[in-house]
Amino acid sequence: MNLDNSYARLPESFHASVEPDAAATPSMLAWNNDLAVELGLDSLAEDQGELARIFSGASRPAGMQPIALAYAGHQFGHFVPQLGDGRAALLGEVVTDAGKRYDIQLKGSGRTPYSRGGDGKSWLGPVLREYIVSEAMHHLGIPTTRALAAVATGDSVYRETVLPGAILTRIAASHLRVGTFEYFAARRNRDAVKKLTEYAIDRHYPEAMSDEAPYVAFFRRVVERQAELVAHWMAIGFIHGVMNTDNTSISGETLDYGPAAYMDEFQFKKVFSSIDQHGRYAFANQPPIAQWNLARLAESLLLICDAQKDFEAILSEFPSYYDSCYLNLMRAKLGLTEPQEGDHQLILSWLKHLHENALDYTLSFRELATRIDASDPPRFGEFEQRWRRRVGNQATEPVEALDLMNSVNPIFIPRNHRIEQAIREAVAGDLTVFKALNVVLAQPFSEQPEYAEYAAAPEPNECVTQTFCGT
Repeated sequence: MNLDNSYARLPESFHASVEPDAAATPSMLAWNNDLAVELGLDSLAEDQGELARIFSGASRPAGMQPIALAYAGHQFGHFVPQLGDGRAALLGEVVTDAGKRYDIQLKGSGRTPYSRGGDGKSWLGPVLREYIVSEAMHHLGIPTTRALAAVATGDSVYRETVLPGAILTRIAASHLRVGTFEYFAARRNRDAVKKLTEYAIDRHYPEAMSDEAPYVAFFRRVVERQAELVAHWMAIGFIHGVMNTDNTSISGETLDYGPAAYMDEFQFKKVFSSIDQHGRYAFANQPPIAQWNLARLAESLLLICDAQKDFEAILSEFPSYYDSCYLNLMRAKLGLTEPQEGDHQLILSWLKHLHENALDYTLSFRELATRIDASDPPRFGEFEQRWRRRVGNQATEPVEALDLMNSVNPIFIPRNHRIEQAIREAVAGDLTVFKALNVVLAQPFSEQPEYAEYAAAPEPNECVTQTFCGT
């Protein structure tokens, strides 16, 4: 597998050695061959039995060095000084031919020193949910961790009831989080924060090390990546659900798909997560929460550099940088090929129309694209009239606006009710819907008539109003 584990070479306080539980009778549920090819791991699939053993923790190939990572985190605004991988094992890092490193992590592989009384296991539902949603996110063009494999363990997991056990293999540029920095900063361990920062720079932002103020340059890059990421979430209608600092990735990837969901009907303050009782992580709150999380990273870095004014200046630029990223994404979604004054107000009026009329976020963009040359009465009221005038006044032809809109507005998203259907049927032994979802979501912008049902919004009796963490 050409595995290394550079993180395991950091001091012992950064991690703990773990031994994944050997699954009783592991069997493959899903194998992401396209991703395996990218990582140079596709030859592993030649032995399906061994494949299941490797990615269930029952077999350990040469070079594999399982560890659980230590980190802290602000959870719903409250600081928890010790969290860590309570049900995950980082097997190592695969190094591609191009020299890029990717973490390979098992989720649900058993207890670790950070399990805090939990069993360290995962049941089938959260594994299939993360597999579907993270791969969909990738195909939508949004930075994300990815799913390489899903394995049924043959063991039972005990929650409110007895459930089938499973393990997800997650691939990430790294699993470094804001909470990793907080862990050492809270302990006033300056040397550890310095080692961690330099490790993060070397792995993700090597150009920062040549800057006259490398830690400031590093912070700026993390801030920019987070602004870009959250702008993509907002444009696609995604709600993370648990934007704690321990789920805020230093690499700028979407990390952790516990209660994550995509909106059906648009609401500014939409919340799905069952544990978000006060709407802290509601849809519209995601940009300011990202900025708040980044302030916690700045506080941690102050332990190794006297750059408070620099950090404050960079943080103050977050809203304008985010707005610029978001505006560009939304212009494309509305077919606006030429930036003009008033675009922000036009976008807001579109969102207000969706909100006030409880319209489906994803389908409305696709329908709007068909209205460019419409001669019948507008379907989207006064907004549509303004928008058609705006598009009609562009130098580009209307067909170019149409093509642009259809290239960035998906037909297919991971609908909550379809994910729940896939999980429900998988528990009963039928993976048909799970497999179909992965096929259709790999081409989210393409017409796929044979899968048209997967584009439809839920019927009233199918609506999912709450999503849940997998712990």
